[in-house]
Amino acid sequence: MITLPPIGMGCAGIGNLYRRVDDAVATETVAAALAVGIRYFDVAPHYGFGLAETRLGVALAEHDPAGHALVSTKVGRLLEPTDSDATERHGFVDAPALEPVFDYTHDGVLRSHAASLARLQRDRVDILFAHDLGVETHGDEAARHMAAFLDDGYPALRSLRDAGDIAAIGIGVNEIAVCHEVLDSADIDLILLAGRYTLLEQDDARALFERCARLGTQIIVGGPYNSGILVEGSKSDSHFNYAPPPPHVVARVAALEDACAAFDVPLPAAALQFPCRNPVVASTIPGLVGREQVEATLRFAEWSIPDALWDRLTATLSPVSDVFAS
Repeated sequence: MITLPPIGMGCAGIGNLYRRVDDAVATETVAAALAVGIRYFDVAPHYGFGLAETRLGVALAEHDPAGHALVSTKVGRLLEPTDSDATERHGFVDAPALEPVFDYTHDGVLRSHAASLARLQRDRVDILFAHDLGVETHGDEAARHMAAFLDDGYPALRSLRDAGDIAAIGIGVNEIAVCHEVLDSADIDLILLAGRYTLLEQDDARALFERCARLGTQIIVGGPYNSGILVEGSKSDSHFNYAPPPPHVVARVAALEDACAAFDVPLPAAALQFPCRNPVVASTIPGLVGREQVEATLRFAEWSIPDALWDRLTATLSPVSDVFAS
């Protein structure tokens, strides 16, 4: 079992997710994270089509030359040249002229792993996740890609782990159902679950968390702010699950804000600390861009939150059972 720090950094933002980020800002973000004790970084070839991995590699080479930081990246997409000159593609702005092509086969996994190591300037990464399996990403092709992964790609991940080239394997997904589907057929160490276990979304995760507790499978929570709305609040022009929030979500966020305000607790502090209270959660990884966000994350992680607020959130907003709360 790999040991991860309670707070890590998601690196999609330094791959120009939604907006352009300068190289210097990307490096500054990673340096600031290391300075405050964040030692785990999650990235993927998909994030800026290699840009986030390249930037993370440059920053770690400069600020963590001894390689103490833990790094996870993902397989399932290979990057191929494209003629597109669109400013934004798949949510990423001003990214390299590469297009992600799905490939969950044995060869695809090995090629993706090797390409990631080159971009990251590292001899190894600690964790490899199979990225974005499931219906939400693949639609009618979901079953085909799942079969390719379970029959071909998953054995490649196991071989890399058994050889000691990586420490742990898992899946990085946004869907609960696909987690159960993989667990039915594969022995994995970790699930990186983005956006499904937050102050806004909890109930559907109950059975999965109970199952992972029985199996000893750890969960990493990504997207604790549901793409931003739990930081920016109900009155902002924010994202919820990578899209504009529907009215019922805005209303729920407003209720969360009211509950937190009654205890003088910032909503982002409660949002960040919520998943950390669950013993099945190995790490929570908000996406960070810039020194200010890093320093704010440290403040939110250390903010004292009274039990009375957690009780109010439980009673008022019906989150997952407090069976998991510490």
